[in-house]
Amino acid sequence: MKNHKYEIKVEWTGNEGKGTLNYKSYNRNHTILGNDKYSQILASSDPSFLGDKSRYNPEDLFLSSLSACHMLWYLHLCSVHKIIVTNYIDNAIGIMEETKNGSGKFKEVILNPSVTIENEGLIDKANQLHSEANKMCFIANSCNFKIQHNSKIIVK
Repeated sequence: MKNHKYEIKVEWTGNEGKGTLNYKSYNRNHTILGNDKYSQILASSDPSFLGDKSRYNPEDLFLSSLSACHMLWYLHLCSVHKIIVTNYIDNAIGIMEETKNGSGKFKEVILNPSVTIENEGLIDKANQLHSEANKMCFIANSCNFKIQHNSKIIVK
């Protein structure tokens, strides 16, 4: 079995002069930067937890990871099955449930990919490959809840 190692640097940039003196004395801004990556991701916490709504939060990044992993496997499987995809857009939705003590977990993710293909005769196969992509997705395989799919196939 082959292992893959990933490294990421997360740097808190939200010290406003008093550090974490109290819950409101600091902001949640941080940067995310990967080794050998060209740009950084500006991030914060969800606005519900005093974060900056103009920055990505960990929940956004988790949902985008699921969506992107699914898309990349799906595109691979389409290429293997000779389905030519010319456009792919996913408007993913994730529901996180917060508990009384402030912790929480995702309980549901729905991927809503809209995929444009060239051959009308391959619509059924194109739809079926979403299930296969879900089985192959590293991120989906790491989740303790089912990832749902509402795919739409467009022929052009």
